[in-house]
Amino acid sequence: MISAVPVDFPDSALAAEVLDDLARVEASLTETAHPADSLFTEASQHSIAAGGKRFRAMLVLLAAQFGEPKDPRVIQAAVAIELTHLATLFHDDVMDEADVRRGRPSVNSRWSNSVAILTGDFLFAQASRILADLGPEAVRIQAETFNRLVAGQMAETLGPRPGQDPLDHYRYVITEKTGSLIATSGQFGAMFSGAPGRIAARIGAACEQIGVAWQLSDDVIDIASDQAQSGKTPGTDLRQGVRTLPVLFAMRSAAQSDADRRLQWLLGEADLTDEALLAEALRLLRGHSALAESRADVLNWAQGARNEIMALPDVPARAAFLALCDFVEKRTG
Repeated sequence: MISAVPVDFPDSALAAEVLDDLARVEASLTETAHPADSLFTEASQHSIAAGGKRFRAMLVLLAAQFGEPKDPRVIQAAVAIELTHLATLFHDDVMDEADVRRGRPSVNSRWSNSVAILTGDFLFAQASRILADLGPEAVRIQAETFNRLVAGQMAETLGPRPGQDPLDHYRYVITEKTGSLIATSGQFGAMFSGAPGRIAARIGAACEQIGVAWQLSDDVIDIASDQAQSGKTPGTDLRQGVRTLPVLFAMRSAAQSDADRRLQWLLGEADLTDEALLAEALRLLRGHSALAESRADVLNWAQGARNEIMALPDVPARAAFLALCDFVEKRTG
């Protein structure tokens, strides 16, 4: 089993190989994040040491199985992807005024917003240095990816435009802010292993849809599961006023009953930091068709990824990618 995600991949030799390469990525992350300045070093290491799934690095390594996975550029690409992801988390925490990241004090809360922003910028720069060594095409793809990341973040910050469907807006934010870097992870893995361009493009498309499905499945889990199942406090997004997929489906539905109208009032006007109101909103959402619509939306994204993957060469990594799709569906319920 690959530790990046709790998924049993069909091929134990592949799992062992990817785990070994993930350890190399981890060692390189630690080394790369050591600049001359001691504060940069401490702030960078603070977040790297907190760990994380290294999901994007894992996708780089799996995608490399469609070419020559031991090409040294593959590890470099995985490190650059993870550094970019870490940098976005530093900036996200500042914008969200987050106090905690991965169970530890966030850099902005431990030091300051300025330190967090500058450390994020430093990690972006380190990723760019690695990609410059990998060639101009890597730099171009990274620039396009960063463009999408920023566009997604800006859209999330500003909210839906006048007349824009909030559900369409939300899917756009998830695709650009989350799916784009996950797509590039798969594309880089295939590209730097020497896989044909058509294979790299197909893996990138599949990874983007897996990433979106994974993010949207978190929305369902936040409503549908209890803490014993998921390890997370149910209704966290509701409590914070974040309108995720089930909420958006519920808000756009025609109110057919008093319960529907009550739910829309709770979601639109009530203070859901009140635990009694939050519990009521969760109960009504769990019984609403919006939850089934949300699950169907996740399954649609996962099936899109599966369609792309089934067109790939039949190597063990293809089965691993399919297992990821299966896992997203299973965790969604």
